[in-house]
Amino acid sequence: MEEQLLNFAVPLDLNVLEQVVQMVYTGTPQQMQSAQRTLSQLQERIAGEDAAGALNWFRVDQILDASAPCTANTRFYALQILDGAIKYRWKTLPPPQQNGIKNFIVNLVIQKSSDEATFRAERVFMTKLNVILVQIVKQEWPHNWPSFIQDIVNASKTNETLCENNMVVLKLLSEEVFDFSRDEMTSVKAKKLKESFNADFSLIFQLCEYIMANSAKPSLLVCTFQTLLKFLNWIPLGYIFETQLVKTLVYKFLPNAAFRNDVLACLTEVGSLDIGTIYESLTGEIGAAYDSHFEALFTQVATAILRGDGQGPPMVNADLDMAQVWASGTDHDQTFIQNLALFFSCFFRQHLQIAERTAQADPTLLQAALSLI
Repeated sequence: MEEQLLNFAVPLDLNVLEQVVQMVYTGTPQQMQSAQRTLSQLQERIAGEDAAGALNWFRVDQILDASAPCTANTRFYALQILDGAIKYRWKTLPPPQQNGIKNFIVNLVIQKSSDEATFRAERVFMTKLNVILVQIVKQEWPHNWPSFIQDIVNASKTNETLCENNMVVLKLLSEEVFDFSRDEMTSVKAKKLKESFNADFSLIFQLCEYIMANSAKPSLLVCTFQTLLKFLNWIPLGYIFETQLVKTLVYKFLPNAAFRNDVLACLTEVGSLDIGTIYESLTGEIGAAYDSHFEALFTQVATAILRGDGQGPPMVNADLDMAQVWASGTDHDQTFIQNLALFFSCFFRQHLQIAERTAQADPTLLQAALSLI
């Protein structure tokens, strides 16, 4: 049976594939070892030099079809096969096959993430699908897919569940381009992708603003904050300090316990920015202008946390025994305390002089902040 699975001269038998995959999970130790060896050999052959022909034999679309006799484990294995082929053999595939794979994955992502129940029930499957989509984007964008960002932004405004998944895709893409690119791609390709991301970022930022202004769906908002967090250390500073972003985060979402930790993580990232490193020659009036932005950030966050936003009570009383709250609090409470300490300690490390100037105008605010660290 296992030899049959490695015979490319006959059509792939999905029932045999299913049986071999299941042996990895339910067989005897000897069967598990043999099945795993067979699946590894199959994966290596499909990712080999004749990837185009191999993928025509190993039809991932047929394996993932709802009518196919394949369980979740087999479907996931098929996605692993496709992921490897895209990552290592994409350039060897003929353009029609590339377009076919791209369209299939895009349509499958849209189909699975447009239905709330399916999206929640198949999270592991969706995670792998998103990774594969990002691999395709890295290969095709911007030269063969210049409208990718515009496409994903437009689609996001049609369905909130689809929008939530699209934010995950954008977060993954940002991580691939700005965090992991040194080990995953050439410096030339990484530079091109970074330039493309920057060129189209206004569309992504407008989508984030649209979600924060119009959505009341907690999971979508949390996902948006988590995605925004990945952008804050590389986007142009104008998006942070010359828009309503900080005020929206502080006054609209920080007081809400459901969003507090993710919002505070975003504000910590902003407070940790080292303008001198970003712009080595930033001095004079422009540098002073950014100092005023950081001073406003500190005052707004500290005031909202320690004194309230004017509409509700403070989130934390300055005389609170934080050690006791930590010991008796929930995981959410402990995360909030940790994020609170991170915000103030990171801000003081990067902008201590600004905090000291704030102390001259409002010493009790700084003293209260220091008591939380």
